[in-house]
Amino acid sequence: MTTHHDEHEIHKRDIKVLHEMGYAQELNRSMSSFSNFAISFSIICILSGGINSLGQATAGAGGAAIGIGWPVGVILSGLFAVALAQISSAYPTAGGLYHWGSILGNRFTGWLSAWLNLLGLITVLGAINVGTFYFFFGAFGSYFGLEDNLQTRVAFVAGITALQALVNHMGINLTVKLTDLSGYLILLGAVALTAVCLFFAETWDFARLFTFSNYTGTEGASAVWPNAIPLEMAFLVGLLLPLYTITGYDASAHTAEETKNAAMAVPKGMVSSVLWSGVFGYLMLCAFVLMIPNMDDAAKQGWNVFFWAMDQRVPVTIKETLYGIIFAAQFLCGLATVTSVSRMIFAFSRDDGIPGVSGMLAKVSPSFRSPVNAIWFGSILSVLFVWFTSAITIAGTPAYSIVVSCTVIFLFLSFALPIFLGLIAYGGPKWPAPGPWNIGGLMFRLVAILSLVAMGVIFYAGIQPPNDWALPITLGFVAVSLVIWLLVENRRFKGPPIGEEIARRKAEIAAAEAAVGETGI
Repeated sequence: MTTHHDEHEIHKRDIKVLHEMGYAQELNRSMSSFSNFAISFSIICILSGGINSLGQATAGAGGAAIGIGWPVGVILSGLFAVALAQISSAYPTAGGLYHWGSILGNRFTGWLSAWLNLLGLITVLGAINVGTFYFFFGAFGSYFGLEDNLQTRVAFVAGITALQALVNHMGINLTVKLTDLSGYLILLGAVALTAVCLFFAETWDFARLFTFSNYTGTEGASAVWPNAIPLEMAFLVGLLLPLYTITGYDASAHTAEETKNAAMAVPKGMVSSVLWSGVFGYLMLCAFVLMIPNMDDAAKQGWNVFFWAMDQRVPVTIKETLYGIIFAAQFLCGLATVTSVSRMIFAFSRDDGIPGVSGMLAKVSPSFRSPVNAIWFGSILSVLFVWFTSAITIAGTPAYSIVVSCTVIFLFLSFALPIFLGLIAYGGPKWPAPGPWNIGGLMFRLVAILSLVAMGVIFYAGIQPPNDWALPITLGFVAVSLVIWLLVENRRFKGPPIGEEIARRKAEIAAAEAAVGETGI
């Protein structure tokens, strides 16, 4: 049992580690290990991505895309989580991916990791809240007379994003209460949905979970996969369902400076959030597949397969109760994502990573101990992203769909870059010793190599039609980044403090902590 004295010593140790990295304890370090787990578990949210992206599986390789594809995708994503957990234990700081890219590599790799992660997080926040709109529209839209048009969609997204930002503005304690609740709500909702699906299924035909079909390019399914592709490709692109869902666990690292005993709690939070999301998501989705009346008819529903199957099998009262739980979980998923986005912006900005506005975005409210400007900046950008890209089409395809297709690639690239650098740096002067959470050098190297192989699989799957725009966009982003770095940022951006710069920051750190009332107790 942890005593008050133990907690005090842990707090002092956490702050000491942060000071050694050249940063002040400005944020409120009050999150427990469970809360750190819950924030990643909330962003992964199997009741969000697992439901809203379900058509990628049922309109592709059919039942096997869930029965076999889900665990494969979870393992691929889990490799990244384990490798990043090893790094996070050694360097537990907000904006982890940015710092790891810098510490294990150089200023450029840190800067590139930051922008990949930041753009991925902003677009995924918009995508989560758009998904929440479509879920609300499908579940309750008829009661409110909602129409699916640009104005309604943007207004809905703007409204819930503003509410999510407001909660975050009011401090991590309120946010954590809701994300802790979200953790229990997701488990409750997943178990309840699993039980309902199994109860109302006509038969439990487990064979369909391992039966490969190919619905790509067929009637209805073409809304998801417009072109007929070989079966093995249908299975591969179906992996985007678990890969899109099982991401966001970097939130545990982004909130490291608000977590007690971060060097242990952060890596545990990352790995356990993937593990439990994978297990409960698999049970839930397998049960759903067993409930589906007919897999051929399910494929014809495209993206609407979840509501169609629920309408076919589940009584209205039970169905709408489940919809209420799912909607609440999806809202809280967006809430946790605002937290993650804002901490990334805050951490990058305190090293002047965002030209022109870093000073403003790095400020922490003395009253709430939260980076309020970063919270609203990230939230507004996500709404503007949804608005502008939904109003523009490129070659007949909404720009929103094109950009969102890059989201998974950008996020996983921001994971893969520090892992690659860690693989090279492990045991050397840049990373001389692991943190207290340690899988061992040999195991880390193996997991890191497998993660990089998984990155190749994810990239290949992510650029297949109708997401073929993702390839030129990703390559274009890298090319533009190189040009900006060589012409501008290489001279301007100094990166995280190192060496004597950390020592020179001592007075600045003390002043920053005094300004927010941090006493070290």
